[in-house]
Amino acid sequence: MEPSIPPYLRIVSAIRDRIADGELRPGDRVPSARQLVRDWGVAMATATKALATLRHEGLVEARTGVGTVVRTGRRPPQATQRAATAEATLTRQRVVRAGIAVADAEGLDALSMRRVAAELGAGAMSLYRHVAGKHELVLLMARAVFRELPLPDQSPEGWRARLELVCRIQWELFRRHPWLASLISVTRPMLMPEAMAHTEWTLDALGELGLSERERAREAITLPAFVRGLALSAAAEADAERRTGLTNQQWWHSLEHEVGALVGSGRFPQLARFPGDVIHDVDALFAHGLARHLNGLEAATQRARKQPTT
Repeated sequence: MEPSIPPYLRIVSAIRDRIADGELRPGDRVPSARQLVRDWGVAMATATKALATLRHEGLVEARTGVGTVVRTGRRPPQATQRAATAEATLTRQRVVRAGIAVADAEGLDALSMRRVAAELGAGAMSLYRHVAGKHELVLLMARAVFRELPLPDQSPEGWRARLELVCRIQWELFRRHPWLASLISVTRPMLMPEAMAHTEWTLDALGELGLSERERAREAITLPAFVRGLALSAAAEADAERRTGLTNQQWWHSLEHEVGALVGSGRFPQLARFPGDVIHDVDALFAHGLARHLNGLEAATQRARKQPTT
């Protein structure tokens, strides 16, 4: 299912096409924010965002006393030829893979159409012939990532083995692509058939336990929420290491005196005995948490079955 394109991106796409087709030439004025409001029936904030996006892409520029015009800068002939060659070989798949590479290395905050175009050696405008904008690109990236580790056609025997498998697949995807966890939402999910298949698998496996529909729905939400929650912590740590240049161990070492003073004060006797190396192995934490969750689910269902019916 394809996402609905935000109104500001539809405006951006329309103006971008007019520039690409030569209808708007370098130095020509583009519609003002007020004109866009009238022509497109959008809010002023939407029109302003569209123009800001075009400026960010380097397609237009603001000129005092004139307004917003098509940018007049030109690339050197050699750069133009290289870009033309790169653009001729562009495909949606290449754009998506380049986007994934950028997000994997630098995080979603670093992802932009211009950044992906630079990775491909193409002009930013050329990408829009394959994807409508960053919103669609991110969705396509997430769908491509889920397809890396598809659920098997033949599922293992037993509800526990099935739940453990789907959780381990999700964990592996989050570890490969730390940015993915931030896109998964319980209340406002992205409509991705590949992710929906995980929920369908989970619900089907839970069906073996004789739970009520509401219990089954709650479990189908809380179990992947545990996986995602730990993955978000791991992603935040990876981002902090990227920004600071310090590993988790190095960061804790830099706070050695402050931590020692607090723990040595006697106010936190339990923390004083805490084995600090535990927090460095998130894969072990995942395995521990998953086992405890499934153990608890199994024990709860066994107790419910033993209770007499009235």
